[in-house]
Amino acid sequence: MYARFIKRLLDLLISLIALPFVLLAVLILAPVIFINDPGPVFYVAPRRGKNGRTFKMIKFRSMYVHSPDLRNADGSTFNGTADPRVTKVGRLLRKTSLDEVPQFLNVLAGHMSLIGPRPTLTGRPYESIPLAERVRFTVRPGITGYAQAFYRNSITQQEKFQYDAYYAEHLTFGMDCRVLWQTVKTVLGQKNIYVAPAAPAAEQQPAGQETEKV
Repeated sequence: MYARFIKRLLDLLISLIALPFVLLAVLILAPVIFINDPGPVFYVAPRRGKNGRTFKMIKFRSMYVHSPDLRNADGSTFNGTADPRVTKVGRLLRKTSLDEVPQFLNVLAGHMSLIGPRPTLTGRPYESIPLAERVRFTVRPGITGYAQAFYRNSITQQEKFQYDAYYAEHLTFGMDCRVLWQTVKTVLGQKNIYVAPAAPAAEQQPAGQETEKV
């Protein structure tokens, strides 16, 4: 009952309550982002959601326009402490997770949930994803999630997928409360914000597309 109906009802209620704050954040941050680096205020990119369907995820842009897309060896987004692609304002947005605020609009639209696995890239065909990994797509992706709240960027991409599958299989109201509380502690404590690999992998996509922290 909770996973099928109540969770979506709570998402709608919380998103409607948050909407004025989202609009206020846009009014305040949009000029700052633009002045720091003229260009689009929002970063909109295709992501894979529930049942493998593709949707456009929205967030505040935190990188310079035309930044190259760098990947770690496991395919995850490179996100180092001295990443020159991130603007000064972008660093603050990422540390405080304010860059994720526009995703409340995705929640309202039904593409995402407040809590769920973080949305994944759409690079590989859905049919090629291992069945054990596809479990995470049985629920809507979230603004925050189990792996994001407890480990953020301190674990590998594969480990994130495993924890996401665990969340999808054990989804309850109590689990969501636990994830939400841990998210608050993680954001306030600014823990595990950056990945610290030995070196980023070669560029995977042409310049001109901003990448995101995962």
